[in-house]
Amino acid sequence: MLASSDGLEVVAELAHTDEVPVVAARERPDAVVLDHALPGSLTVPDLCEKLGVAAPRSVVLVLLDRRGGALSTALARLAPRVGVLTTDATPWQLVDSVRQLIRGEPVLDAKVAVAALTARHNPLTDREREVLRLAADGAPAKEIAAQLYLSAGTVRNYLSRVIAKTGARTRIEAIRIAQGSGWI
Repeated sequence: MLASSDGLEVVAELAHTDEVPVVAARERPDAVVLDHALPGSLTVPDLCEKLGVAAPRSVVLVLLDRRGGALSTALARLAPRVGVLTTDATPWQLVDSVRQLIRGEPVLDAKVAVAALTARHNPLTDREREVLRLAADGAPAKEIAAQLYLSAGTVRNYLSRVIAKTGARTRIEAIRIAQGSGWI
């Protein structure tokens, strides 16, 4: 869709967050469009920070679902270099938002702004969110531990704290609560 728009050229399509800073440093794009659900070890705010170093002249448009309240609050602080749009935006809105960011204008979707304003306070630490995000992808404690350079016992402790903080009874319920609140 973006490639067929006048004046826009797509230089790469990537499937993992870890690839984005490397390719951005090489290609030096005017804009980077990120789907919040892109798999990888980097969180969207961390990725935006890394892009600021790897490609300092690039602007970033993050596509979030409506529930991304806590995440959109963190990203709103990075405006106008980072814009936020919902994943259900029309193709025209997507193209227009990319062009707005390139012109230096802020982009913050009204639906995402409302979600950010009405989001519950996030009680989870960055590390707890990171562990829970990997657990939500189905990774067992041993695999999460290996990815994050932790012991399996430490991962289990993080998951126990997440369950307690969310008021959940199980890991699955904690994941649902955190996703529903926009914390992961």
